[in-house]
Amino acid sequence: MFSSAHSGLLEKLFHYIDLHQDEFVQTLKEWVAIESDSVQPVPRLRQKLFQMMALAADKLRNLGAGVESIDLGSQQMPDGQSLPIPPILLAELGSDPEKPTVCFYGHLDVQPAQKDDGWLTDPYTLTEVDGKLYGRGATDNKGPVLAWINAVSTFRALQQDLPVNIKLILEGMEEAGSIALEELVMREKDHFFSSVDYIVISDNLWLSQRKPALTYGTRGNCYFTVEVKCRDQDFHSGTFGGILNEPMADLVALLGSLVDSSGHILIPGIYDQMAPITEGEKTMYKNIDMDLEEYQNINQVEKFLFDTKEELLMHLWRYPSLSIHGIEGAFDEPGTKTVIPGRVLGKFSIRLVPTMSPSVVEKQVTQHLEAVFSKRNSFNKMAVSMVLGLHPWTANVNDTQYLAAQRTIKTVFGVNPDMIRDGSTIPIAKIFQAITQKSVMMLPLGAVDDGEHSQNEKINRWNYIQGSKLFAAFFLELSKQHSGHQMPSSVY
Repeated sequence: MFSSAHSGLLEKLFHYIDLHQDEFVQTLKEWVAIESDSVQPVPRLRQKLFQMMALAADKLRNLGAGVESIDLGSQQMPDGQSLPIPPILLAELGSDPEKPTVCFYGHLDVQPAQKDDGWLTDPYTLTEVDGKLYGRGATDNKGPVLAWINAVSTFRALQQDLPVNIKLILEGMEEAGSIALEELVMREKDHFFSSVDYIVISDNLWLSQRKPALTYGTRGNCYFTVEVKCRDQDFHSGTFGGILNEPMADLVALLGSLVDSSGHILIPGIYDQMAPITEGEKTMYKNIDMDLEEYQNINQVEKFLFDTKEELLMHLWRYPSLSIHGIEGAFDEPGTKTVIPGRVLGKFSIRLVPTMSPSVVEKQVTQHLEAVFSKRNSFNKMAVSMVLGLHPWTANVNDTQYLAAQRTIKTVFGVNPDMIRDGSTIPIAKIFQAITQKSVMMLPLGAVDDGEHSQNEKINRWNYIQGSKLFAAFFLELSKQHSGHQMPSSVY
């Protein structure tokens, strides 16, 4: 797979990473210690976000990268306060026209976390237990960002020329919707991204605890609200019960009309846009290493709707799904308050698959709910709104960087990766692909049980260190694949 000179360099790189793994873990500890929570709109936390971005910029500059910190102005909050938006970092290392240019996207903000939420350790003190590094942001996404930087720093420390030009785009608002990111990508399309050949994202997980994966698709998402209103004030059920069309009863009927007990969506025409499933696709699902019982146990689920690995994966990745999320305006506190809500707002979303369009789904949902509501002959008012419409994303698995990543994973981990999709929505992949027209790949480092967004989030030390090796080897293999298997002499 590799030439002897190439293999010799890999050995040096891997040996260095093994020897310095404690330093790499210490850096992750320093990054996790910064409470870079972008979800809670609090001035103190915004200061932490700025601190985090400045720390990352210094780290990159110390490696010799040119770093531009893009000022994004401020954000007006619903309560009237104005909060500064943390900058987006654009970093560059190398501009050799003979080398491919690969750009890494990552984010340095995190979800909220408190010890009394159910954490076994302080979420902002990276704590190692049995080879697991616990801390908020360890896997989402500070660990993978640092693994990329560790790979670059290893070449630098060994005084080896990087076989690729490196660019990074790092943001601090991903968990809050990537405010201003799409506009920046659009603005930089013919500047920062003009020389980029490949874009790598490492912001998701393997399907397994042990076997690495490459992700080539994600579902889109249409998020809806449906409001049923009689009046703004609530009613007393003893005074008005039995003489009104109750908004809650209407809403429950509407939500109950969306999906059946087997997970099948009941909205007419919703499956018509779905791209047909090919025989080749079915074979890919069969080849994925997945223990259904282990998957149930990890996720603390007694039983899924499907009994085979193939059916489960196809309904996670390849079919649309509809989930009901909650009801605003309903009485949900402890106790026995006998209230009839005067206005209620139901929330649900539909995960989209290729080649579904958010605009078509919006029309189908609206028509369906209007028809169901009409049959109830209610005197209440109903309003449907799609508040989010994100497209699904897929990549070409025979693309140069996917082939390079597959070979690299085989080298570092000793196995071929699972080729997987992700049932969730990662908008940035589609944004990069649509705007820059560049090859986009998702290369996860985290295991399925890492618990991103959850209590006791972690990354395994082994994943973190092997991930650093993976990225270092990927630079070499991508250069080889890109140049028709002719390695630049400078890397020797």
